[in-house]
Amino acid sequence: MQAILEGMRVVEGSAFIAAPSGGMTLAQLGADVIRFDLIGGGIDYRRWPIDGKGNSLYWHGLNKGKRSIAIDFRQAEGRELLSELIARPGADAGIFLSNFPARGWLADARLRARREDLIYLSLSGDRHGGSALDYTVNCRLGLPWLSAVAGQPVNNPLPAWDLLAGQQIALGLLAAERHRRRSGKGQFIGIALADVALAVMGHLGYIAEVECNGGGREAVGNHIFGSFGRDFTCRCGRRIMIVGVSPKQWRAIVKATGTEAEVAKLEGDLRMDFKREGDRFLAREALADLFAPWFAKRDFATASAELDRAGVCWGPYQSVAELVGQDRECSAENPLFSRINQPGIGALLTPSQALRFGGFESLPPAPAPLLGQHTDEILAEELGLSAAEIGKLHDKGLVAGATEGDAS
Repeated sequence: MQAILEGMRVVEGSAFIAAPSGGMTLAQLGADVIRFDLIGGGIDYRRWPIDGKGNSLYWHGLNKGKRSIAIDFRQAEGRELLSELIARPGADAGIFLSNFPARGWLADARLRARREDLIYLSLSGDRHGGSALDYTVNCRLGLPWLSAVAGQPVNNPLPAWDLLAGQQIALGLLAAERHRRRSGKGQFIGIALADVALAVMGHLGYIAEVECNGGGREAVGNHIFGSFGRDFTCRCGRRIMIVGVSPKQWRAIVKATGTEAEVAKLEGDLRMDFKREGDRFLAREALADLFAPWFAKRDFATASAELDRAGVCWGPYQSVAELVGQDRECSAENPLFSRINQPGIGALLTPSQALRFGGFESLPPAPAPLLGQHTDEILAEELGLSAAEIGKLHDKGLVAGATEGDAS
């Protein structure tokens, strides 16, 4: 089994979500990603959610398939070893990813003095180098007001900007690696979480909407802005989200609910053309009133079967527990998932990479390492240290391998 990024070697010094998820994306495509942490773990090593023994399911989820070295880089000797690892020679090496401040021993100039063609991607919170997290960025964008309930903003629990930044990180490293292969030149790549979010706001028209129309949009609840789509309640109390964005999707909703005549009459009364998305949005409340009785007369099983027969684009509202316990797509029946043994935690349903390359057999997911699991291996294979030299580092408390304490 061959991985599409086989041979690529990336060193990662990171915390939180964006940077680790970028490294994980590369690891799941076959790159050798070496993550370094302080002995005992960094600031996110115990972050929730956790299992009953206190293991961070968050940390293990974001570090699948990587190798781990535990080293005290608060000491000069530890920093020297990591600097050597980051700037290691070789066409596939010399790639560094971090959201630690790019100063001091991690300053670009100091690392680049060791390897001129180093590829160094540095993530910051904002473009000034300040601190920011997904939640502080998102509230600034105004989006929680579009999910407002009773006049109060509602945060989205999904850290979307972190995840998008992670994919930008992976893309940036691959682009720089291609540039280096063609030109022989390295890169220092700066990326700010806030800029990722601001760019998306521009790409999706939120910024232009204010400039062109003199104001932003108002909260529309569970309606889809600019088209037709919203949630409905079945007789049994279960809720369903339907979407009529494309013409085909819209026709399917009308057909499934048997409301052709009522929809045509409403269209004429309002002097609108429901072939246009915008008109469907403007008439959203009246259209919802036409469709709601159909759902109210049917239980979830009946409604879902009829929606499927008509080709409606729809989805069920369900809890995360229902997703994991009842949804066949979130199970080993889906080739995306495998049940693997995560050391220290147990058997877990684990996703691989969603990308599927026709010329390669998909790599199965690999567990996250125990903290320091590969310390000796990395020191020996990557830095060429002897067993005696590695032993002395252990004796000094400068490095550590995996222990029961790390896994609990």
